[in-house]
Amino acid sequence: VQLQASGGGWVQTGDSLRLSCAASGHSFSRSTMAWFRQAPGAEREFVAADGRGTYYANSVKGRFTVSRDNAKNTVYLQMNSLRPEDTAVYYCAADDRAFNTRDAFSQPSRYYFWGQGTLVTVSS
Repeated sequence: VQLQASGGGWVQTGDSLRLSCAASGHSFSRSTMAWFRQAPGAEREFVAADGRGTYYANSVKGRFTVSRDNAKNTVYLQMNSLRPEDTAVYYCAADDRAFNTRDAFSQPSRYYFWGQGTLVTVSS
């Protein structure tokens, strides 16, 4: 099973980016797929997830949108109005369980499958 994240890059404040995470070797159509991020020197933090509903960290609510294409076994993160504090390595994660509570969605330890990160840098 592989999760391949892509779409990171260097942008300026207020710009947009769309991250993609394509899964292979396993179908996650009935599972939870999520995005986490980790800034230098910080712990990995929850960003957004799609399971039984969609959930967002308060810091990205209204700016980021998570979606998925089950036919392509891919989850996306549309990031608008980017800020310098969004700078981080973004990771996609997946688990066969369909989480439906914030506590479940937001804990990295709940996820069994992880992709490599993609770096997002937002310049002020």
